[in-house]
Amino acid sequence: MRTAQILRQTAETRIEVELDLDGTGRSDLHTGIGFFDHMLDQIARHGAVDLKVHAVGDLHIDGHHTVEDVGITVGQALAKAVGDKTGIRRFGHAYVPLDEALSRVVIDFSGRPGLIWKVPFTRASIGTFDVELAHEFFQGLVNHAFITVHVDNLRGENAHHQCETVFKAFGRALRQAAEPDPRLGRQIPSTKGSL
Repeated sequence: MRTAQILRQTAETRIEVELDLDGTGRSDLHTGIGFFDHMLDQIARHGAVDLKVHAVGDLHIDGHHTVEDVGITVGQALAKAVGDKTGIRRFGHAYVPLDEALSRVVIDFSGRPGLIWKVPFTRASIGTFDVELAHEFFQGLVNHAFITVHVDNLRGENAHHQCETVFKAFGRALRQAAEPDPRLGRQIPSTKGSL
């Protein structure tokens, strides 16, 4: 079972995450930030992972701590669920369009955290959601999942579309990278013998 349950509690937030890498795209999302819930749902549905995120944060200040800490906790859950990476494909990529917007995400379960983020949002906010928080989410995730992720928004005029294509592409790339490769059997996909 490639599942994980993580509870992270600080003076600023309380985050509960449950993740099933072999799910069907079900989600149960309550972060207190509607647009962020919508983005997390893209990861679940397009990644075919079951994802539960319940967060209570200091939203009276702003969404920063909540979004970043959700990223950290989802990253921890992802690292736990994938385990030692035996038999996974390791690499995944996806191009996802939404009307005029197009984004590409490439993932490597490398065992090393790294985020390359090239997303030139056309607006500073989507409703009340500060677009900088999308970067904070992914930075927290890659740092704690120990994965390398390249995110490129190749074109887009509508910031909502730009952001949604990023989260959808991440879900699709995650699905590809984490899925078992029947040709590998019990091998770890690295010449080092570990990841």
